[in-house]
Amino acid sequence: MNRRQLFALIATIAGSGIVILDGFVVNLALPNIAHDLHASFSGLQWIVDGYLLSLSALILLGGSLGDIFGRKRTYIVGLIGFGVSSLMCGLAPNLTMLILLRVIQGLFGALLVPGALAIINTNIPIKLRGLAFGRWTAWSGITAVLGPLLGGYLISVASWRWIFFINVPLIIVCVIMAAANIDETKDSNPRKVDISGATLAAAALAAITYGLIEGPVKHWSRGTVAILVTGVILGVLFYFVEAHSKDPMLKLNLFKSRNFSGVNITTFSMYGGLAGFLFVLVIYLQTTLGYSSIKAGVSLMPVSVMLLLFSSRVGVLAHKFGPRLFMTFGPLTSAIGMFSLVRLGHGDRYLTDVFPGVFLFALGLAITVAPLTITVMNSVRESESGIASGINNAVSRVAGLIVVAVLGLLGAGQVYRFGIILCASMLAAAGIISYVLIRNPKIS
Repeated sequence: MNRRQLFALIATIAGSGIVILDGFVVNLALPNIAHDLHASFSGLQWIVDGYLLSLSALILLGGSLGDIFGRKRTYIVGLIGFGVSSLMCGLAPNLTMLILLRVIQGLFGALLVPGALAIINTNIPIKLRGLAFGRWTAWSGITAVLGPLLGGYLISVASWRWIFFINVPLIIVCVIMAAANIDETKDSNPRKVDISGATLAAAALAAITYGLIEGPVKHWSRGTVAILVTGVILGVLFYFVEAHSKDPMLKLNLFKSRNFSGVNITTFSMYGGLAGFLFVLVIYLQTTLGYSSIKAGVSLMPVSVMLLLFSSRVGVLAHKFGPRLFMTFGPLTSAIGMFSLVRLGHGDRYLTDVFPGVFLFALGLAITVAPLTITVMNSVRESESGIASGINNAVSRVAGLIVVAVLGLLGAGQVYRFGIILCASMLAAAGIISYVLIRNPKIS
């Protein structure tokens, strides 16, 4: 890998890593935000899901925009918009404004994650892509864990607002590196922007999210149930519109590939469980076990270490031998780690009661993520890499969006144990699904 390719890879890791970071680091700040902005549990769900809503609804469009207008150009626009909205999140005067700005932040994030994977797929030679995807996975994951560590420190010595302010200088450096080192690429076939599809996707997810979050709070009033049902109907309509659109942002024909279908089903189960687990665990550690924000961040350090040690190596091995067994045993290992934390309570110690479960979860994650990413990118043509990565990332964000929204169904008092059982079951299902559906492709 030459110098220019290395810096292009670093630019994609940094940009998409910041998006992933903001998806996790806010969990750490939720107790502080609840205190400062007087937020209820449903308000905290909206802080997380407002971001995931626009990110998941528009990430498909983000992948398409990169294919149509240029992946480098779209990526840089996303970086600048994400930086400005991060600054505004840090200045938000109340809960309503913070939720709105989180939605805007997710909108620009939707341009970054699929763009990063597509840039790697079009700027890095095929023989080096296994290593590149492994490094992207490792450092993106490390960012997601080291970020909360830094975030916990900032929250403890300054304010939760600094978890947003810290994005700005990182974005500036990333823009400079991307502009200088990424080669512009786009789809050679002329296409149109799928406005109707994007609108229906956003409306469907917004209605479903609102119904799931506000339903328990409003005791499943007719209004909330009607909105939830409307969301489901809009989702069905979205499917039919995409099936008959000339230039859909969701290319349904990609799902004719067994591996592409299988990896996206696995992704939904895996990332839904991941998002729900981190949401409930970080809050539980602080509110029930009495951890400080920085101690809660440190408690997830095994995830960072395992991703750093194994993701690149696993990426190379999966590229060589195939992803199926990695994607089977990885989620099952993580599920075992999660299940071991279900009885966590007052008086439990980190080293004997928390660490073993987090370690197993981290090991399974490190085994799974790079092979999953490689499977996505190897199951489609290079010209469709942007929309393929967009679909897969949309699936992962939608999964997180729905699972976080579902967590309050049994009431705030039951969130932790319900969340652990639900999320561990989803990860176990991801391993079984991978074994049944994924096939090892022949890599040339």
